[in-house]
Amino acid sequence: MKKREIKVVAISDTHGCHRLLKLPKGDIIIHAGDISQSGGQAEVLDFLDWFAKLNFKHKIFIAGNHDFLFENAHPDVILNMIPKGVTYLNDAEVEVEGFKIWGSPITPWFNNWAFNRDRGDDIKKHWDLIPLDTDILITHGPPLGILDETVYGQRTGCEDLLERIETVKPKYHIFGHIHEDYGSFTKGEITFINASVLDNWYDLRNKPVEISVVV
Repeated sequence: MKKREIKVVAISDTHGCHRLLKLPKGDIIIHAGDISQSGGQAEVLDFLDWFAKLNFKHKIFIAGNHDFLFENAHPDVILNMIPKGVTYLNDAEVEVEGFKIWGSPITPWFNNWAFNRDRGDDIKKHWDLIPLDTDILITHGPPLGILDETVYGQRTGCEDLLERIETVKPKYHIFGHIHEDYGSFTKGEITFINASVLDNWYDLRNKPVEISVVV
């Protein structure tokens, strides 16, 4: 069987700056949350209009801790907002191009932002939902100790998420949230990607991350 190269473009934490991005070509684009600055409807609709028109075969995103509309609005309202050709994941899975992709907006509690959960049992029940056959995991926040360091030297990732990842072993884990620790890191067979395009001062500094996978 002839193999194909699938190109994935990963971005995160655009915070309303999405129209300033210069995106490379690809087959799949993944946004790992914080599409808006304050989670208002106008911000969200502008992002969705832009995202739906991108020239990618598959367009997948999750919400982040700034995206209050996605947590506060009725699920039916959110469903009706999502344009055709766009996939929104909220503790859910989609299969595209032979990949099983699971996404969640959940992050450890901090200052009562959207989708915050207390560390321990409250957040663990979300990670327990991640299927064992997940190929690409998308979460808004990082796992503990991996691309999760703030400018103050604090490690802010989730220990329970890390434990689940070590069990599931996805090929890729894409996230953002901690702008200042943008980059990629491979541990064993897992590649971790902090795809935050804005820096800690919310300036557009970082390039979208490109992934090439042969299937």
